[in-house]
Amino acid sequence: MKLKIYTDGACSGNPGKGGWAAIILYSDLKELNISGSEKNTTNNRMELTAPIMALKKIKKKTEITIYTDSRYVRDGITDWINKWKLNNWKSSKRKPVKNKDLWIKLDNLCKAHKINWKWVKAHAGNKYNNLVDKLAVAETK
Repeated sequence: MKLKIYTDGACSGNPGKGGWAAIILYSDLKELNISGSEKNTTNNRMELTAPIMALKKIKKKTEITIYTDSRYVRDGITDWINKWKLNNWKSSKRKPVKNKDLWIKLDNLCKAHKINWKWVKAHAGNKYNNLVDKLAVAETK
């Protein structure tokens, strides 16, 4: 089975009330929309929470394409995380990596699947990116 997942995070204030959302698209045209909120958080934490919560829903080893409009998430999980682990979770500036707890959760969930990460431009007419943005923003209200 191959899945597509669209994810997004939003924040009203940064930090502030945050929302995350994901749309899981199954090959048989079924879709599952999930979303949630946190009272005092940041946009980046919400961007990371969305794929974490989506991947928690996938119980069997699966080939997944995850679409995000966050370069922070895409670059972090595909590139930067390897350097952070080698450098004992320190950034290139030798500072502790922000959101380490969420990066570790996401990394562990990714190990169970074959994941292809794709960046999509935000607010550029992509149907599912627009929908997931609306869901995430609604959670900040």
